[in-house]
Order: sequence, then structure tokens, then C-alpha cells
Amino acid sequence: MINIQAFLNSLPIMAYGMVGIFVVIVVIYLLILGLNKVFNN
Repeated sequence: MINIQAFLNSLPIMAYGMVGIFVVIVVIYLLILGLNKVFNN
């Protein structure tokens, strides 16, 4: 049986992880756009 209280306590930690992954994807995307502008002749 799943421990509901432990699950609820871990939700904010999982949310921070999701936000962190999203931020990293956006940063990589912006870097790729920047490099395309620099090297696009």
C-alpha cells in the first residue's frame, strides 16, 4: 500500500525537479537559437 503522507510530502520535491528539467530544456533551446544566428551566413 502506498504511503499517502509520504507521497504528499514528496510532491514539492518532484515539482522542483520538473521545473528544473524545463528550465534546462529552455536554456539549451535558447543556446541553439543563438548559435544558429551567429553561424548562419
